[in-house]
Amino acid sequence: MSLKQPTQLPEWRALEEHFSSIRDQHLRNLFAEDARRGKNFVLEAEGLYFDYSKNRLTGDTINLLLALAEASGVKERTEAMFSGEKINSTEKRAVLHIALRAPRDAQIMVDGQNVVPEVHAVLDKMAAFSNRVISGEWKGYTGKRIRNVINIGIGGSDLGPVMAYEALRYYTHRDITCRFVSNVDGTDFVEATRGLDPEETLFIISSKTFTTIETMTNARSARDWSLKTLKDDKAVAKHFVAVSTNAAEVTKFGIDTANMFEFWDWVGGRYSYDSAIGLSLMIAIGPDHFREMLAGFHAMDEHFRAAPLERNLPALLALIGIWYNNFFGAQTVAILPYDHYLGRLPSYLQQLDMESNGKHVDLDGNTVNYQTGPIIWGQPGTNGQHAYYQLIHQGTKLIPCDFIGFNQTLNPLGRHHDLLMANFFAQTEALAFGKTAEEVKADGVEDSLVPHRVFEGNRPTNTILADRLTPETLGKLIALYEHKVFVQGTIWKINSFDQWGVELGKVLANRIIPELESPESPELTHDSSTNALIERYRQRRNPR
Repeated sequence: MSLKQPTQLPEWRALEEHFSSIRDQHLRNLFAEDARRGKNFVLEAEGLYFDYSKNRLTGDTINLLLALAEASGVKERTEAMFSGEKINSTEKRAVLHIALRAPRDAQIMVDGQNVVPEVHAVLDKMAAFSNRVISGEWKGYTGKRIRNVINIGIGGSDLGPVMAYEALRYYTHRDITCRFVSNVDGTDFVEATRGLDPEETLFIISSKTFTTIETMTNARSARDWSLKTLKDDKAVAKHFVAVSTNAAEVTKFGIDTANMFEFWDWVGGRYSYDSAIGLSLMIAIGPDHFREMLAGFHAMDEHFRAAPLERNLPALLALIGIWYNNFFGAQTVAILPYDHYLGRLPSYLQQLDMESNGKHVDLDGNTVNYQTGPIIWGQPGTNGQHAYYQLIHQGTKLIPCDFIGFNQTLNPLGRHHDLLMANFFAQTEALAFGKTAEEVKADGVEDSLVPHRVFEGNRPTNTILADRLTPETLGKLIALYEHKVFVQGTIWKINSFDQWGVELGKVLANRIIPELESPESPELTHDSSTNALIERYRQRRNPR
């Protein structure tokens, strides 16, 4: 593996030279020159059809990007991850979310120990508990059946479960309501519990350390809310379970450690919803569907590990992203799922990508002189078409887009799905080819309006098409993006598995909390802006 920053590699310089010759090429010309482009620039694997033909690249571009991946040691670092090496160098940890979905007979070693049996022991414990809640065998303190499950977490302990719950809502048990609380803003908790009966409500507190301030603040409010009705501290053990590793704090809270579900330090939060962090999801969709989802994850893991780079879905998706981020200078990527169930997917991928690759130093601690992770954003089609697509089509910014769609709908209703997918296909066509001034004039548009009606086109898109949104398909999609992020981090020579950037704000917030709560109003020693803002808040926080 090269120890050089990527810009020092001859493969990077070759791409720079190539870029200067291709940057002004238009997709109209690329398609005109190759009648089979729409079939040549396609890869199908694990039930996903990936069309990357509507990108500003040629076969030479792909070959040069593949050479960069080889020179950057993508395959070697992939094998190091799958083998349990401690590639998270700043925290001295293995990176083994792939172990969370490995089959029972797999062997994945960490510090000389096979971790797969531990993973399946927790999965079995989750399944047994989930079945008890689903069947009604697990009852609340007063003997009532559990009808509401509220997951309390933050970051990866919230974004993953809520995204997957919404994505797989079609498969959920509708007699159990699942809600999610993450924001320390009290409104989140109040609205999540509004109208619910504490006697029928189970809380899952998801915090590895059981000390995360936002999660534990919400957890204590949940405890108070429950006991206001249930009256007896012993009721906590029937209405609260924990996803944690801190047995002492779990016990202190009043939760029976028999109902504590474990996960490990080699699982990063944003890679964790297929672990015990997904307990709320397993209750919602049932253990069988949860295991189908894990099988989808594993299928993409195996494809990523075994497929040559030129036939590797995550690698190609990553390399195309490098092409726009580092050579065209694109700042963002839009994730545009044409399925209402995937409404939370862009938010989930925001954390996965931006927390992983939002880094300004390389693995050796040297400041990088190139762009790393892009800004990820988006929302489902067709809603976005009536919001921000205007900027993508006719604005001054280059915004590569990933379009995700399905051949079959889970909810057939008249002609709805055909209309949805007509928009799906039309948007990538319009973004690629646009509409010239001559074409606008041919429509009879008056001359003064022609510039306003021209679509430049040449806006790049990827199209990811699957048959149906199933638990297995969701697992494949999420693993696809996990490994895409990994490949890009490897090429940028950064650590995609730490997140020190979230720490400073937490430290300063802990310093400010007593300044807001203390009746003695301690002297403020921040900058003049922060001091003035805190003073104004102190003066005006209580209505007169």
